[in-house]
Amino acid sequence: MMSAVFRGPRPRLVTGAAALLLVSLRLAAQEPAAPPPEREDFAAFVDGVRADALARGVSAATVEQALSGLEPSPTVIDRDRSQAEVLLSVDQYVARRLTRPFVRTAKEMAAKHKALLGRVNAEYGVPPRIVVAVWGLESNFGRFSGVRPTVQALATLAWEGRRGAFFRGELLDALEIVDKGYIGLESMRGSWAGAMGQTQFMPSSYLKWAQDFDGDGRRDIWRSEHDIFASIANYLKEHGWSRETTWGREVKVPASALERLRSQVGMRIEGCRAVKEMTNAVPLARWQALGVRTVSGGALPRAPIEASLIHTGQRAFLVYHNYESLLEYNCAHTYALSVALLAERIGA
Repeated sequence: MMSAVFRGPRPRLVTGAAALLLVSLRLAAQEPAAPPPEREDFAAFVDGVRADALARGVSAATVEQALSGLEPSPTVIDRDRSQAEVLLSVDQYVARRLTRPFVRTAKEMAAKHKALLGRVNAEYGVPPRIVVAVWGLESNFGRFSGVRPTVQALATLAWEGRRGAFFRGELLDALEIVDKGYIGLESMRGSWAGAMGQTQFMPSSYLKWAQDFDGDGRRDIWRSEHDIFASIANYLKEHGWSRETTWGREVKVPASALERLRSQVGMRIEGCRAVKEMTNAVPLARWQALGVRTVSGGALPRAPIEASLIHTGQRAFLVYHNYESLLEYNCAHTYALSVALLAERIGA
């Protein structure tokens, strides 16, 4: 499963190692790509895309504007072929991301945009702290939305061939976005992998879930905080987020009991890698009976809700269905737990 986004920044390292790390984490969660086929001539590839776009209904003017003189990007090819090996554990990654300055900025942004975030919450049912946490991890609170021309990046990746069919589809979606007038071609920029704006949506996700919350007729995930916050919230809502509960909670599980619990409850067998690292969802009452407690050693809530257990190596969490909505944004526990724990630190 390819998620909404491909990358996300670390504070002060937005365009460097942290961005590459999250690309690696996202791609590592996918099934291995097939070896690239023999590449056709780039000009012939562009001719094929041109024909597909016209057949799809994209105007000739947009097609010519976007594809005339287009050349592959050596930088994008190099980035795609030299993704860093993921070496950080979940605990190490979360600690590195959620620094004191980063958390402080998150709280300041939640306060600054309190009124707007409240309106978004009323419309979509996603708490302000969750929206701000996603925004922070994806764009460093608006400081990064990508600088690479999206059409060129997607065309390069589609032509290169390792995930050719996926990126070709995203390229056609990008042309449709320009053709509909949502963003000008020169302003459509994002990551080297084609993720766009402060939400870091791929073009297909943009077409499905981006919102025009300020009512100006455009879905501007590059500059409009109204549209950015609403688009994040809409994505999570459409992927199952419920206003009736939260994401989960940290719990206490004796290390000696972990394998026994996993065996008794069973592990997931479908989904991306992160989902398969979760137990089946069972009622909180059963986790209580199996000896799982709150971090303070107290009883779990007596709520009619099911939860899955995840263990990061040092910490354990019971996570509810809303956590799986975060995994839909990026199916890696490093990401989803960073969002969840940052949201907890932001507070109300």
